Amino acid sequence: MSDKRLTFKEMCAKYDVTPRTLRYYEYIELLQPDREGRSRFYGAREQARMVLILRGRKFGFQLEDIRQWLLIYEKEGNEAQMRTFVDMADRQMLELQEQQRQLQEAMDSLKSLRDQTAADIT
Repeated sequence: MSDKRLTFKEMCAKYDVTPRTLRYYEYIELLQPDREGRSRFYGAREQARMVLILRGRKFGFQLEDIRQWLLIYEKEGNEAQMRTFVDMADRQMLELQEQQRQLQEAMDSLKSLRDQTAADIT
C-alpha cells in the first residue's frame, strides 16, 4: 500500500466513491482519516481499510459486519480477524446460494409464463 496520503477528493476518485459515501464511512467509524484543520488525509491504513470495505460490499456483507470485522484486527490481531472472515464468508456463501436459488426459481417461472403467453398469441 502506498505511503502517500490522499486528500478527500483523491480518495473519492481512487476508489470511485461519492463524497457522501466517504463521509458516511467516516460517520459510522469505518474510516478515521487524519485531520488538519478542515482537511482530511487518508494514509496507508485508511486506504487498506477502504479496499477491504469495498471488497466486503462487493460480496454483500453489511457495513456493520464489516465494521465489527475491522475492529477484530485492532483488538485481537490478524489471525482472529482471518478466522472471523472464514466464518463470515461461509455464512455469506450460504446466503448467496439461497439468493441464487430464488433467482433461478423466478427466472424459471418467468420463462414458463413467457413461453405460455407466446404460445397463446401464435
